[in-house]
Amino acid sequence: MRRPHLPARLPVDPFITGLLATVGLAALLPARGAAASVAEAASTAAVALLFFLYGARLSTREALDGMRHWRLHLTVLASTFLLFPLLGLAAHALVPTVLTPPLYSGLLFLCLVPSTIQSSIAFTSIARGNVPAAICAGSFSSLIGIFLTPLLAAGLLGNSAGGFSPDSLLKIVLQLLLPFLLGQALRPWVGGFLVRNRSVLGRVDRGSILLVVYTAFSAGMVAGIWRQVSLPRLGGLMAVEAVILAVMLAATWYGAKRLGFTREDRIAIQFAGSKKSLAAGLPMASVLFGAQASLAVLPLMLFHQMQLMVCAILARRRARDPRAPQEQQAPQNPQDQQAPQDPHATPNPQDPRATPNPQATHAT
Repeated sequence: MRRPHLPARLPVDPFITGLLATVGLAALLPARGAAASVAEAASTAAVALLFFLYGARLSTREALDGMRHWRLHLTVLASTFLLFPLLGLAAHALVPTVLTPPLYSGLLFLCLVPSTIQSSIAFTSIARGNVPAAICAGSFSSLIGIFLTPLLAAGLLGNSAGGFSPDSLLKIVLQLLLPFLLGQALRPWVGGFLVRNRSVLGRVDRGSILLVVYTAFSAGMVAGIWRQVSLPRLGGLMAVEAVILAVMLAATWYGAKRLGFTREDRIAIQFAGSKKSLAAGLPMASVLFGAQASLAVLPLMLFHQMQLMVCAILARRRARDPRAPQEQQAPQNPQDQQAPQDPHATPNPQDPRATPNPQATHAT
C-alpha cells in the first residue's frame, strides 16, 4: 500500500501571519475612546471598498458562460450553502460541553460563508482537475454568497447576528450589497484599471481586512470577551472544525462520484465545495456581529489555515495518482490506446496545470 507523502513545506499563509500579528497588536494596544470611533469609521469604509472591488473585478460574463456546467455548480452550491450549514446546526449539540455559545455562533457563521476562488483554482490546478469549472464554481459561490450569507446568518443566528431588524438589514444593504452592485455597474470603466494594478489592489484588499480585524479584536479586548475563551475550548473548536473539514472532503469526493462526475470534475467539486473564504467572511462578520465580531471570526481564521494545509497535501497526492492522466486524456480511437502513459512518469513542469501558484491562496 502506497503511503501518502507530505509536502516538504506546509503552506503557512503569510496573510494568516499578518492576521495573527494584527490580533496581537489589538491585544496589546486596543483602540479606545476617540481612537475606537475613528477605527470603526475606517473599518466601515474599508468593508464598503472591499465589496466594491469584489463587484468590479468579478466578471459576470465569465460566470454566465460557465453556467453550461450547471450540475457541477449546483453540486458546489449545495455543498457550500446546504451541507455545510447542516453540519453547523448539528454542532449545536456540543454547546455548552465543548463549545461556548459565542464560539458556536462563529462556527455556524463559518459554515455559511461562500467558497474561495483563488485557492480553489490553485489546488484544482495542482491536482490536475477541471480548472475552468473551479473558476466558475468559485465565482458563482462568491456572487451568491454576497446576498445569501448575510440572510442565512440573520435567520439562523438570530440575535447574535442582529436578526432581521431594520437596522441590521440596512447595514447589510449599505455596506455590502450596494458597494458590490456599484462595482458591477462601473466594471466596464474601471475593470481594466483593476486588472493592470492587480498586485497593488491585492495589498489594498489585505490591508483593509487587517483593519477590520484590528477594529473587531480591539472592541473585544475593551469589552473583555476574550476572558470567555480558554485553551481547552480552543482545542475543542479545532477538533470540531477538523471533523467538519474531513466530512466535507469525503462528501464532495464520494458524493460527486455517485452523481457520475468525471475525475477532473470531482477534483474541482472537492476543492471548491469544501473550503470557505476568509476574505469574504471577515468583512461580513464585522457588519453582522458588531462588537462580538472578534470571537465570531476566530473559527473562520482557524479553519482557513487548516483547509490550506490539508488541501495542499491532498492536491499533491491527487497529482501523483497514476489514474488521473489516463482519465483526463481518454482515448478517442484504437491508436490512442497503443501508447498508455507511464504511471510512474514525473509530471511535465511545463504543464501549467501541474505548476502551483504560491500566491493563489492569500486570504481566500
